[in-house]
Amino acid sequence: MHGLYLSRKCEDIVQLSRELLGLHCWFHRNVAFSALIRGADLTGWKTALTKTWIHHALHGVAYDELPTLLAVHAGGWSAQESAVESSADSQTRLLAMHPGWRWGEPYREIADRVVSLMEDGVYSRAEMRRIFAYDYDRQTIERALSPWGGVFCELARLGKVAFRDMTSRDFDLISAEPTQTLDEVLPGLFRRFLMAYGPATLADAAWLFGLWKDDKKKLSALNLDEFSRLENNGSVYYYVDDHADMGDIPELTLLSGFDPLIVSYTERSAVLPPEYKSAVIMKSGICLPTIAVNGQVAGLWNIKKGEPVVEFFKAQPKRVNDAALDWADDIRRKTAGYRDKDFFHV
Repeated sequence: MHGLYLSRKCEDIVQLSRELLGLHCWFHRNVAFSALIRGADLTGWKTALTKTWIHHALHGVAYDELPTLLAVHAGGWSAQESAVESSADSQTRLLAMHPGWRWGEPYREIADRVVSLMEDGVYSRAEMRRIFAYDYDRQTIERALSPWGGVFCELARLGKVAFRDMTSRDFDLISAEPTQTLDEVLPGLFRRFLMAYGPATLADAAWLFGLWKDDKKKLSALNLDEFSRLENNGSVYYYVDDHADMGDIPELTLLSGFDPLIVSYTERSAVLPPEYKSAVIMKSGICLPTIAVNGQVAGLWNIKKGEPVVEFFKAQPKRVNDAALDWADDIRRKTAGYRDKDFFHV
């Protein structure tokens, strides 16, 4: 919790994104929730971060970090195909079944045309659908311009496009192509990962970075002797021992949807009790905003129809209920200036 800024504060949202290697934003309100929970304000947040695909999901990231973060999966279209083919992870296999994850002709042709259209000032996926309707069948267009990403996901992974801002559904051309290889960036990124997420296993790092097959083995080949380690239940956990005062686990913590405390580890039972998993992570893969009591998920919170909502799975002391509602209401006030259509949708 210390490394993830849940027991201390980070006042700057860009610094927070740098240290956490991106802020998960399949729903972009979760970036705002995550920032406010961790002590940052939202001044200029829509353009301070760039919304794009890194690792294996949408994140809000510092723009100048993109070449390094995208280098994890540098190498063209085939890298994504092989990752999908070899993944044993249920969420990735689910995505693999979704049209648009398997590329070939005419999808690469469409990707080239997307770039050309953007160079001519067309940035809307909806407008591109209308243009392509004259040349391609509906199924091809649905796959290529899927709301899950389609060719935009691949172009983003190549450092060529990103969303216009954190709340926009339109895209902009960017120039953030990776200039390094995975082998070159992995040692530094792994150390940064442990600074924020440690103690963590190599499997945790592979999961967060979206590594599969032979790339996972590259973690084991790193100089792991420079890190401290501990063993628990047969697994080895690595961390950076900087002798910082970790402080205490807070009695109460709000967590954003897709909060890194929950979704960034392969073993989640220490934070998310198994009996609550189905209430927190939907069958669709969506992870809801939660409330942690003494470091363990104990309920849900949200802002619905402009009002804070708090629901604990088991009865809690009145002070905990009141504090959770007050915290949720504070987030409601700080996000009240955003229109629902701009703020509460992907």
